[in-house]
Amino acid sequence: MATTTDPPRSAPNLIERARRTLDRPLASYQLVLGSVALLVGLGLIAVLSASSVLAYQMYDGNSFAIVQRQAIFAVAGLVAAYLVTRFPLASLRKLILPVLLISIALVLATFIPGVGIRVNGNQNWLPFFGGFNLQPSEFAKLALVLWIADHYAKRQRMMKHPRYILMPMILISGAVAGLIVLQHDLGTALVLFCIIVGMLWVAGLPGRYMGAVVAFVGVVCVFFVATAPYRVARLLSFLNPLADPDKDGYQAIHAMMGFARGGFWGVGLGNSRQKWGSLPEAHTDFILAVVGEELGLVGSIVVLALFLLLAVAGVRIATRTREPFVRYAAAGITIWLTMQALINIGMVLGLLPVIGIPLPFLSYGGSSLLVTLVASGFLLSFATTEPGAAKALAAGRARRRRRAAARRR
Repeated sequence: MATTTDPPRSAPNLIERARRTLDRPLASYQLVLGSVALLVGLGLIAVLSASSVLAYQMYDGNSFAIVQRQAIFAVAGLVAAYLVTRFPLASLRKLILPVLLISIALVLATFIPGVGIRVNGNQNWLPFFGGFNLQPSEFAKLALVLWIADHYAKRQRMMKHPRYILMPMILISGAVAGLIVLQHDLGTALVLFCIIVGMLWVAGLPGRYMGAVVAFVGVVCVFFVATAPYRVARLLSFLNPLADPDKDGYQAIHAMMGFARGGFWGVGLGNSRQKWGSLPEAHTDFILAVVGEELGLVGSIVVLALFLLLAVAGVRIATRTREPFVRYAAAGITIWLTMQALINIGMVLGLLPVIGIPLPFLSYGGSSLLVTLVASGFLLSFATTEPGAAKALAAGRARRRRRAAARRR
């Protein structure tokens, strides 16, 4: 006689398990912490590999000199990020306006003869101790995002009127972006334009006003490209890099060669050929090409996935928090880091013109790494404002203290 048996229980659906995981109070906190930690670690390894030949030539046979400098800023950034997470947001908000004013003053200082330093045609550096240079425009990005968020949070009841969304935000933000353009740093200015447009969208600016702002930004970008012959040459070489393979198209072609040689699995860490001088700025703006060559398509996808996870975490924080300042600031930081990463990746892949902009967390550059880590500290702090997150974080810390005390006994 045939008997019936209960069907075996299937494994939990992966989508349902992912949904339950993301519903945890500390999911956003852990996504930010994990993705940033992996990006910084991968970045230091990539900088070591991409810069070793150049460092050997520049620093008397010390192949580790450049990555050691990057590691100093990584440590400083991690300490600063930790301090941000320990201070109450109310106290940090009181520092936003002074920090913005200091950032603007430092940007202005780059125009002073004998003080500002010109690098690769951009007048955007200031001397710092120990032979280091600082790029004030990097600090201006974070300061501007936080100031806009604080400004909008204080005007929350008036945000239904477009003029309160636009003024004075558009004037102050435009002035900061204008100073960056005068430094001939169109890449950083483009990121600031993305931040401005993104924050206006988050604030709920009506479509017709958004269209006017986007059109104005587009006209400004076209004007500054058209009035600089070298930018026009870059644009033309982007359309056809092979038309000038030894000059304007050289960098884009060698970036493509790096990806092509890397294939699916890559040629292995340290085995890049492009870093031997073939690819200019291999350890800075074009570091993804070295990653693609050494770690292949797999390594490149991992980098893209980590940026995607960070973007998802930022959006979650902005949509789940109940605090207006946190919502605007988390959205602004997410827009900034995501758009800068997309512009750099598009540039390296040949989808956008070469404009000179670092890949957050990965490219060599102390100012960029320091500021992005501080921004990550703000995201971690913002993540604790989600429902139940602060309580869960405090409970986890209490458990760890009890376990440590038990081990000491």
